[in-house]
Amino acid sequence: MRAILYVGHGTRSKKGADEAKQFLEHVIREVKSEIQEVSFLELTEPFIDEGFIRCVERGATSICVVPIFLLSAGHIKKDIPEALEPLKQRFPDIAVEMADPFGVRQDLLDALAELIKDAAPDVNSRDSVLIVGRGSSDPVILDNFASIVAGVKERMALEQVESCYLAAAAPSFQDGIGDICEKASGRVIVVPYLLFEGLLLAEVRTEVHTRSRNGEAVLLASPLGKQQAVIDIVKNRASLEEGHYAAAHH
Repeated sequence: MRAILYVGHGTRSKKGADEAKQFLEHVIREVKSEIQEVSFLELTEPFIDEGFIRCVERGATSICVVPIFLLSAGHIKKDIPEALEPLKQRFPDIAVEMADPFGVRQDLLDALAELIKDAAPDVNSRDSVLIVGRGSSDPVILDNFASIVAGVKERMALEQVESCYLAAAAPSFQDGIGDICEKASGRVIVVPYLLFEGLLLAEVRTEVHTRSRNGEAVLLASPLGKQQAVIDIVKNRASLEEGHYAAAHH
């Protein structure tokens, strides 16, 4: 019997962990699979090994791991496979495959455009957008963000669309927001390229609120996790038949 093991990042934020779990409960209700379990890479329980063993206890003969990650950085390439390896050795008869992270997709870019319009319904060409990523030392992530910036520019026809990062890449969030606010002739709409609430988003929220209180025209868009496009991506990855994953691990 095929099981689905969802793997989120995990967070120290109770609100962020609750949001992620609620999101996955929504997905589980809509995916037709008898065995579905939730797990997290770090910081939030249950962890990957607990979720995996629970799948086995429920009768799984194969497990499809569905990562709830926007882009393919070190967690996808290294951390999750490393967490799965001892489990694959412990349960050699269980076939294990891993779906891809979301990647840069037209439907996600459309969702970003919707979030910008939700934050500023009267958005116009004088406004600027700052897309804030988690950050990674992986150059592929920087290429991904260049594509995201280009996609938002194409959809919104704004004066400037730029990106920055909360860790591990430049420009930093502080440098990015300072620079774009200095150059902007209209409002600055800050768009967190994150799925759920958490400590990283709290940092962004605090900075935006501080600048707003100081009279700057800075708005904050919501994270992506409540967008239907994101729910649909996870449902589609979970619902695919065995053997149809580009990033399979047997």
